[in-house]
Amino acid sequence: MSSVPGDGVDAARRRRRSTTAVKEALRELRNQLSLLNHQVSGRLAIKDVDLDCLELISRNGPLSPSSLARSAGLHPATMTGILDRLQKGGWIVRERDPEATDRRAIAVRAVRGRNVELFRLYSGMNGALDEICDEYSEAELDLISDFLRRARAAGSAATDDLSHS
Repeated sequence: MSSVPGDGVDAARRRRRSTTAVKEALRELRNQLSLLNHQVSGRLAIKDVDLDCLELISRNGPLSPSSLARSAGLHPATMTGILDRLQKGGWIVRERDPEATDRRAIAVRAVRGRNVELFRLYSGMNGALDEICDEYSEAELDLISDFLRRARAAGSAATDDLSHS
């Protein structure tokens, strides 16, 4: 089988274009999800950053405020204000941490009953994602899921690098 001159160059260009298209699609998705989250936070009358922290608490809680601040990449004093707002809104509770050696330590957890309101606001997006996923095979979904997890890990590493420089 003979090789046509320039095939390798053309393949490299196609690969770069495809990689660029993936990166662009991820930026567009990030922007669109940011707009969606902004609409949701507006409906809930909370700040965007409060919604982000509520998501972290819901997924990973209960958490100590300092652990949450690290996860969110925020200063502990900023986190105190966010937690005050979320608690006042009935989204979280602060409880004594039974696993801590320091009896003054607290843990923050999401109030489960409030999730219904969040699910309702995200139901349009969740339904659309279900329809999109129905168009892919299980193997394709596994590949997409793996890519997204690896991209998230790369984003986490880049965030850590920036926060330590």
